[in-house]
Amino acid sequence: MQPVIEIRHLNHYYGKGTLVKQVLFDINLDIYPGEIIIMTGPSGSGKTTLLSLIGALRSLQEGSLKHFGKELNGASEDQLVMVRRQIGYIFQAHNLLPFMSARQNVQMSLELHEDITPAQAKAKAEAMLRSVGLGDRVNYYPDNLSGGQKQRVAIARALVSHPKLVLADEPTAALDSKTGRDVVNLMQFLAKEQGCTILLVTHDNRILDIADRIVHMEDGRLKSAR
Repeated sequence: MQPVIEIRHLNHYYGKGTLVKQVLFDINLDIYPGEIIIMTGPSGSGKTTLLSLIGALRSLQEGSLKHFGKELNGASEDQLVMVRRQIGYIFQAHNLLPFMSARQNVQMSLELHEDITPAQAKAKAEAMLRSVGLGDRVNYYPDNLSGGQKQRVAIARALVSHPKLVLADEPTAALDSKTGRDVVNLMQFLAKEQGCTILLVTHDNRILDIADRIVHMEDGRLKSAR
């Protein structure tokens, strides 16, 4: 089976000249279609940096990172933008635009797809919000939603375009235990329904059971995978 993500001998650095600091060391990792992978590790271990490289949010410096068979090392900004369009992103801070309704926030991620009309985008956004249990909150603004509801909107936004890969960075960190569990169960259900792959970074040991595989990072190195 062809990996969704194939990483070989990846290194990454911050700073320049005498201030340069290596933050990722010889990362090798394959991620396969339909997997839910959880990445654990202490703060500062390089998890978010690796996630941002996989998400084409940073340019690769050393090594190889293939996204659906396409090499990202040396990719142009336009090529990276095309890769980003195939990925759903969910962050700890839900990053909803406060002046847009729940539907408008979800619909916004469909506007990158030129083959979807505004009417189709509106219908898809409303359907996705219904699927995350927010059918009665379609026209609510973020200030009128709870933390869990905001994160559900963020999940709807990430999944509405049916991406093949979803990247989630601490999606339960700001939520209580029950709401966090509801959110990851929803991610798991929708991802399996859509057949997409999830890579989730977390410190939350309460949600590790949803993983098909757990990878652990320390000091910029992948220490173990199980």
